[in-house]
Amino acid sequence: MDIGIARHLKIPQLRLIAAIAEHGQLGLAADELTVTQPAASRMLADIEHTLGARLFERHAKGMVPTLIGRALARRAHNMLVELRDLAQDVEELKRGEGGMTTVGAVTGAAVGFVIPAIRQLKAISPRADVHVNVAASDELVHDLASGKNDFVLARLPRGVNPADFEIYPARTETLKLIVRKDHPLANVDQVTLHDLSNYEWVMQSHRAPIREAMENAFLSAGATLPTNITNTTSLLAMIAILVSSSAIAPLASEVPDLLLGDQVGAKLKVLPLNMTIEMSPYYLLLVKGRELSPVANRLRRLVTAALNRAH
Repeated sequence: MDIGIARHLKIPQLRLIAAIAEHGQLGLAADELTVTQPAASRMLADIEHTLGARLFERHAKGMVPTLIGRALARRAHNMLVELRDLAQDVEELKRGEGGMTTVGAVTGAAVGFVIPAIRQLKAISPRADVHVNVAASDELVHDLASGKNDFVLARLPRGVNPADFEIYPARTETLKLIVRKDHPLANVDQVTLHDLSNYEWVMQSHRAPIREAMENAFLSAGATLPTNITNTTSLLAMIAILVSSSAIAPLASEVPDLLLGDQVGAKLKVLPLNMTIEMSPYYLLLVKGRELSPVANRLRRLVTAALNRAH
């Protein structure tokens, strides 16, 4: 037998072999392929001549595959199923309903806009393989440039050339100060930053946007900067500290909105601060000239629509 049969057998021939093995009748196999029985007979003869082996034994009650015929029919069936699935995958990819995408976002953007957009995408494209990276802007933009993220919701880090990216305005985050429900200040009508200087805090480290916004707010208010601070970039670690101490945590407003909502119901509370603290804005960033896959483009449109509704 020619070991190069993969180069010689065509898809209609594979379909014929699988159909004869399934039905046991050449006529039924021809009907399935919508060809005449003589044409199917000639096609089978060509296949057997190419392989140099008989694939089916002809009997009065039908056609029975030989040992080689059974092996080839099994493989032909599997290949046709794979081709059918491939065709479906290609169509889903073309419509943006399948494939893989990776999006990066700072925490507030991930909670407020990316995750709701993913839920919308999954409702219409359940086979879409979506990955979410939640990290600081430096890491997100670095991974965007290297191709690990398709697009990101992040701030432009220092030293990054804006000309390398397509930049779309997204949102300016507002901070909320979170404490456990039985915190000493949880039930007061209003607090100032002067009231908070001597409390324990848990927040991101120096140069993080939330930390910078808080320090600028203290300095602008003429209040003493807190000194009892636990530094962490982990939201889970922050929550663990909050519920076990009298610490105060500044978070982008979308995060406490989620934690205090009915679906989570965390035993936390927002302090009624007498001022609004805003962070520097973040943007929706794409690498200039890099084409998004259909599924990534669909997710980007859903995220953009969510951001537009929030304005």
